[in-house]
Amino acid sequence: MKSLFSFLIVLFLSFTSVAQDPVKWSATYKSISDTEGEIHITAAIDKGWHTYSQKETADGPIPTSFTFEESKNYTKVDSTTESEAHEALVPAFGASVLMFSEKASFVQKVKLKSKAGFPIKFKVEYMCCDNTMCLPPKTVDLMVLTKK
Repeated sequence: MKSLFSFLIVLFLSFTSVAQDPVKWSATYKSISDTEGEIHITAAIDKGWHTYSQKETADGPIPTSFTFEESKNYTKVDSTTESEAHEALVPAFGASVLMFSEKASFVQKVKLKSKAGFPIKFKVEYMCCDNTMCLPPKTVDLMVLTKK
């Protein structure tokens, strides 16, 4: 309960702060074969800030998550993988969490059902914090184009 209260205070204070965007997302498509590919997603994180792993913790922040738009042109293969996150105690949450600093990389494999190039649209939901505050969770729309 204490960590939830601390989180709500940090979240409230973040609403009163100047709008910031310390995480920049980008994505590219890499063809593996005529029927398979990978979506490489990168988060460039400003110095002093961090964002979180997809692995949820009971008392921690909102984990990073990916929602891919359904399409008849492709299917996802397995779940989105991530680069190595480091574990640290975050006083605002009173918990040890897996986080990324400076850069985070994610990969989603896909199986193509169409021979023509097409867009794959998806959303990234994430949260970021520095040593004094957390910004509210944010959702970013991204897209890659498949190429043959």
